[in-house]
Amino acid sequence: MGLKRKNRKKIWIGTVPFLIFIAACIYISDSYGVTKDTVLDAVVNYIQTSLGCEAVKSCMPLLAYDAAASGQKTIYEYLADGMDELLPIYGYARDQNTQVAMGGAGLPGEAGGEDSCDHNINALTGRLLMEENGKYRQQQEQEQETPQTEETDNTVTSVPAVSAAGAKAVKFSREKLNDFDYLIQNFYRVDSTTTTNGSQLNAAQMLAKDMRIDKSRKGIQILIYHTHSQERFVDSKDASQSVVGLGDVLAKLLEDTYGYTVLHHKGVYDLPDRDSAYSVAAPALERLYQENPEIQVSIDLHRDAVGEGTRLVQNINGKDTASIMFFNGLSHTTSQGDIGYLYNPNLADNLAFSFQMQLAAAEYYPGFSRCVYLKGYRYNLHYLPKSLLVETGAQTNTYEEAVNAMGPLADILDKVLSGKAGE
Repeated sequence: MGLKRKNRKKIWIGTVPFLIFIAACIYISDSYGVTKDTVLDAVVNYIQTSLGCEAVKSCMPLLAYDAAASGQKTIYEYLADGMDELLPIYGYARDQNTQVAMGGAGLPGEAGGEDSCDHNINALTGRLLMEENGKYRQQQEQEQETPQTEETDNTVTSVPAVSAAGAKAVKFSREKLNDFDYLIQNFYRVDSTTTTNGSQLNAAQMLAKDMRIDKSRKGIQILIYHTHSQERFVDSKDASQSVVGLGDVLAKLLEDTYGYTVLHHKGVYDLPDRDSAYSVAAPALERLYQENPEIQVSIDLHRDAVGEGTRLVQNINGKDTASIMFFNGLSHTTSQGDIGYLYNPNLADNLAFSFQMQLAAAEYYPGFSRCVYLKGYRYNLHYLPKSLLVETGAQTNTYEEAVNAMGPLADILDKVLSGKAGE
């Protein structure tokens, strides 16, 4: 009790001079025609600044020391001047005035929470990739360059119109791709739940992987399925205009145009809810692979979810076309490390497959694929080396825009599976 009285006494003794100071300021302000509000604002600002400085000194003493050592700056000025170096993305966002909409529904989990993690993505990485495409063309002084612009909200993005048989619109330097920072910045988005490094994402090693398939082998070559079969588009009238309808379009293109044998599996795994869709789908997939051991490629076709003001649309060959995104689980989270019960023996091949697809998309259809999104779990990609999870557009796209994306997707897939993408 005595201690408390002493503390209260100290607080009172320290407060009285401060109150006298404020009263004196107000009295003087009346004498010199300065409003009381102005004086009070100045006092409040002084208090906030002082408290902020004390907080920085307590929590980040080294930063406070560096600021003091600068000789002529307050902590706030020091932080403002050094923000670009301390947080590079701050400078980029400020310079570009980038405002990206995010949102959408989450994905529920494979045992241990795989489905419970949301894998939506904003358009920032797609914009970075498109900007790099423009820079590379300028460096190579290519003729007839087509300007590319992208707006996040309700805007169609212009890209070079490239036919299925066309040449590369852009060619990325293989030397640059071997720079891990360059690779991450231009081709990937790493979710905050996981981490990766240069040994896992090594461009030379991923490009060296042979992703060609043997088309002479009898039986089914490509499997298309949908973990989330209920995903639809802004104007979908019924189930035929869902991601399952897209699967029909993609299967027909791959069979009729490129000569592959395709099985489009239409099993439903996200009803009555999505909470365990990957876990529910796993036994059915295992049966499919056992019954059809000749399957060489599997594609889990999805639709993403974004903020309602965002439209993921490109103009390709004169058509409004939904953008796509490739997705990989790393079986590794920042909090848990490597997840043993979600071990993926085919992870290196999965990553090589999606990277080769992303690179082909970037070179033949710049801006069409937003990036490769990396997250912590597994997403049933462990059954085959050539397993792919593809997000086509989002809930804000029309079904026609999503259908238009199947042509470039089929073309890119054929280029990688036939080995033409590396030519």
